[in-house]
Amino acid sequence: MVIAGVLNEAKGNVMPISRIETRKRWNADDKRRLIETLHNALMTAFKIPSDDKLIRFVEYNSEDFVVPPGCTENYVLIELSVFPGRSLEAKRRLYRAIVNGLGKLGIAPSDIRIVLHEVPMENWGIRGGIPASEVDLGFSVNV
Repeated sequence: MVIAGVLNEAKGNVMPISRIETRKRWNADDKRRLIETLHNALMTAFKIPSDDKLIRFVEYNSEDFVVPPGCTENYVLIELSVFPGRSLEAKRRLYRAIVNGLGKLGIAPSDIRIVLHEVPMENWGIRGGIPASEVDLGFSVNV
């Protein structure tokens, strides 16, 4: 398994935590584009700050990642752990932005799965172990 990622914690922000998983081997430029596509979708749909980026890119050997029937080697699973508070419309915008952006990279909508986990703010220890529910994040999660 190969893991590559990007973290920018200039303001101490740590959300969302995102993971892109695939069984296809992508070159460095493609990985960067996949990561940027996801980050841009999060900024647009969830209004996260541009410097708030924690995205992991995980590649598996084909025998270690079984894809659903009808999917190809381009299959991508995206899991996001986020604070609660986003509206259903914001989630719809996020899903559309991800699918549209990945489509521009040659990934068919049928090869994309997105799972969003809403983790209560008191279950996030950030900025030195403080519950996120007790921290001024500097941005709103109610979009």
